[in-house]
Amino acid sequence: HAHALPRRHGLQLGSDVAGEPQLVQLSPLEARAQALQRQSHTPADPGHHLHRGALQTKRVAPEEYGGLGLDFSYNIAVAEELGNIRCGGIPMAIGVQTDMATPALARFGSEELKRQFLQPTIAGDMVACLGVSEVGAGSDVANIKTKAVKDGDDYIINGGKMWITNGCQADWMCLLANTSNGPLHKSKSLICLPMKLPGINVTRKIDKLGMRSSDTAEVFFEDVRVPTKYLIGDEGMGFTYQMLQFQEERLWGVAGTLAPMQNIVQETIKYTRQRKIFDQPVLHNQTVHYRLAELETEIELVRSLLYRSVAQYIQGDDVTKLASMAKLKAGRLVREVADSCLQFWGGMGFTNEVLVSRLYRDMRLVSIGAGADEVMLSIICKYMGTFPENK
Repeated sequence: HAHALPRRHGLQLGSDVAGEPQLVQLSPLEARAQALQRQSHTPADPGHHLHRGALQTKRVAPEEYGGLGLDFSYNIAVAEELGNIRCGGIPMAIGVQTDMATPALARFGSEELKRQFLQPTIAGDMVACLGVSEVGAGSDVANIKTKAVKDGDDYIINGGKMWITNGCQADWMCLLANTSNGPLHKSKSLICLPMKLPGINVTRKIDKLGMRSSDTAEVFFEDVRVPTKYLIGDEGMGFTYQMLQFQEERLWGVAGTLAPMQNIVQETIKYTRQRKIFDQPVLHNQTVHYRLAELETEIELVRSLLYRSVAQYIQGDDVTKLASMAKLKAGRLVREVADSCLQFWGGMGFTNEVLVSRLYRDMRLVSIGAGADEVMLSIICKYMGTFPENK
């Protein structure tokens, strides 16, 4: 369970020829992560066994589809451990499959769809992506414009999606599209969309500030024909299904910040203990060790909020408010940790040679993806009864 995590990878400090403290990375996967940062994507094949190990922990994946039938706390334990990979992109690529693109299919999809899409995705033989965001509709999911119009036994899809993680190499997309002209929250459906169909164009791989080891695509659909049997659940329920998927995505995202924050603090302690300024270690300055103590305290508070949210989610409670609070706090805190610690690294913190600078870039996404901070605040306000009603 989430409170009993696997042992973390070890780290040690060495020194280069100039005597400057330097991190030695002991995990082969971490070395691979550095190479993937330069390639700006995570290839599906080299990550096959990692995908499989993560995906088989899915609570919503019964054994008949290749899963282990475990509860959601195991997903959270995996998300925490993946945070030790020393970059954000690889855990995010895995998380898209475990907690973003597949929960609705596992819960509401037909037997045929689960066999065709879920089972090979769990096995690591297919790569999934989630198609929700658009150029004019990111956090404002209700205003997406992509349409899926019925034509006999098919949907004809037109539109486009933006910021699609795994989009350059995905085998299928969990697509949210308008299937009617009804009310915004009842006019959308989720569809399993094979990515090799005629009319699907991955127009570019987006050059991002961070998460560089994960490919992010812009995708356009022009008269794409897909069978109506690829509909997940009931037509018109897509918005509701996606909101449910968002809860797992957000909790996964929170879990994924814990190890990076902890590692940044610990490596900053090691560095500032060795690095001297004005004839004493940087760490001996009260402003430094007090600040690190504050950050460590905040990290443990986020961990407690996460575990409480997960425990209630497993019990079947509505954790929308708690999950939104956890994501809001984690997104803000990981930025605060990275920024504060980078300052203590001085010039070294401004290079690409240390973990703190990479996570400074990568973790900025937590406050944007899966609903921006402002959206989390709006959700919390709605649950508090303080959000103004539309007139």
